[in-house]
Amino acid sequence: MDLEAMFSWSRTALGMDVPVFRDEGRAELMTRYTGGVPQERRAVLAVNLRGGGGLEIWQYTKRLPREPLFPPHIGDLGILSVKIKTDSLARAQSWIEARHARLAGTIAAGLAGEPHFFFTGPGGLLFEVVERGDWFGRRGGPLGGVCGCMIGVSDIDRARCLYSDLLGYRQVIHDARGVFDDLRPLPGGGGELRRVLLEREDKGEGALSRLIGSSRIELVQALDRAPRKIFQDRFWGDLGFIHLCFDSWGLEGLKKASAALGFPLTVDSAQGFEMGEATGRFAYVEDPDGTLIELVEPYRIGIVPAAGWYLDLRGRDQRKPLPDLLLKTMALKRVRPPARRRT
Repeated sequence: MDLEAMFSWSRTALGMDVPVFRDEGRAELMTRYTGGVPQERRAVLAVNLRGGGGLEIWQYTKRLPREPLFPPHIGDLGILSVKIKTDSLARAQSWIEARHARLAGTIAAGLAGEPHFFFTGPGGLLFEVVERGDWFGRRGGPLGGVCGCMIGVSDIDRARCLYSDLLGYRQVIHDARGVFDDLRPLPGGGGELRRVLLEREDKGEGALSRLIGSSRIELVQALDRAPRKIFQDRFWGDLGFIHLCFDSWGLEGLKKASAALGFPLTVDSAQGFEMGEATGRFAYVEDPDGTLIELVEPYRIGIVPAAGWYLDLRGRDQRKPLPDLLLKTMALKRVRPPARRRT
């Protein structure tokens, strides 16, 4: 499946129909993770205006991406699944089934007894649908945007130095060991695991925070086997969930804090970047198992670039959320499905 086909699926299945940017060029700064050679690529970052984080869809243009060397199992190292929020699990399940995604089990109680279900999308990507109560918009399908992810780690306590101490996911919602019924339908889900569900203590800071909403990270550690690295012997940009991205501010301060915790930045655009209609500064840091975390400090977002309408985020209180009305103007960029022909 190419970028346009994946974007089409993301629009129709997940409601990710507003492209924040589209860009084509060379990933000059990522050679550390692309075999020492800048790779040509196309990318689109899309969001669902009901609320939640977005998905960046990424495709090589002069290289065939490699699949994982093995089918990833729960507890393997890397991003295992993405959490998508809904206001009705029953409606969401019917919606997903109607769009030909394959359900992985049924609605079941997850950590802390919260019901959820899994499904696999294109390329075998695993998604988890969970009910949430924080919404930015009410119109649209039953699904919202991204509200977290599940990450496989080799040592949860060591990994929390990054996810809790640097990224702020300090609140422990649940911490449990054992064999979990809700994961049994998934590859490796019948093994003995430790699962820790984390949430940020602050839920309303940053220019885009009203749109992005709250999020949770679930760390999973295999206790009865040696886990494998999902991106072993592959490039950033190969098939799978290649990184977890955070909207950030004060990146220079984050750089110092990250280094002090033993996680120095591995990539830093420093003087900024330009991707289509968006500009800013980005950086990468690795968790203890090499999973990539991207930190993006946005400077400017295109609303109607053809008319010269941009949202400039510099020179304002970076912790203060943008007004809802201003964020809702992003709907002007919505990509609607083609009109049906009447016969």
